[in-house]
Amino acid sequence: MRELTLEMSDGIKIYTFIKQPKGKPVGHIHLLHGMAEHVGRYKDSIEFFIEHGYVVSGHDHRGHGKTAQMNGIKGHFAESNGFNRVVEDAYEVITHLQTYDSTLKLILLGHSFGSFVARRFIQVYGDIVDLVVLSGTGGDPGAARYAGQMLANGLGNKNGFEERSEFLNSLVFGTYNKKIDRPTTKFDWISANSQHVSAYVKDENCGFIPTTQFFLDLFGALGLIHKKNEISKIRKTLPILLFSGTDDPVGNYGKALWQVARQYDNAEIEDVTVLLFEGGRHEILNDSSRGEIIQAVLNWIEKR
Repeated sequence: MRELTLEMSDGIKIYTFIKQPKGKPVGHIHLLHGMAEHVGRYKDSIEFFIEHGYVVSGHDHRGHGKTAQMNGIKGHFAESNGFNRVVEDAYEVITHLQTYDSTLKLILLGHSFGSFVARRFIQVYGDIVDLVVLSGTGGDPGAARYAGQMLANGLGNKNGFEERSEFLNSLVFGTYNKKIDRPTTKFDWISANSQHVSAYVKDENCGFIPTTQFFLDLFGALGLIHKKNEISKIRKTLPILLFSGTDDPVGNYGKALWQVARQYDNAEIEDVTVLLFEGGRHEILNDSSRGEIIQAVLNWIEKR
């Protein structure tokens, strides 16, 4: 595995890795991790795809993981326009990595917040992507999003936009354990695998409270990626896979995936697939039946 520190066009340094398989690669998978975590948590998935002949790369978003350790505030993107800056980071990282071998098909794999980044990426840079895989994505909360934006603006003007906001964090995540019988941690909703949840809780680079500006960026992102005119920019021939568990609150227990799929279908995107796994929670690639799930994802990729 080669680890890189790449300087973005605005001077921020982004932690990046790329790992090659043995023999001739069959494709290139780039990982976009979720909110309040880091790309280092995807070791099992990385090894699985490496074993099947794929180059795998990824990076820590600004405000996360090793990128936050090098520069910036944990859980904070930028003073303004943070979401689009994160999307631009992904473009700059990927185009740098493609200089190693531009002939490989690019598969963009985004989880949770990373799926929002991927969904915006294919709206603005879709011509360089061959397949997109969206894990644990969500829908547009609508009125709740507008209310969240108003609250975040009020809190930011009062306390500062770089302050961590436990109130907004609770507003977004506070109900996610409600369908779990006798949860033992506030993060049980991420996985039915208690060892995985425990590792998440113990990881100092996971589960932290983001800043008020981060939540403003998040609410803005949810509005942007669901706009009809932005969705219409996606290449019609781009294959899209959405997958999650039926017990994932981020995807509204499966409903949001179908809503997003219908949006893509209405935009006349030709190849849209939804895979829902019974009983799976949010981090479906780290859930109890991950072997079956990641094999299904690989099968979808290889058919295309």
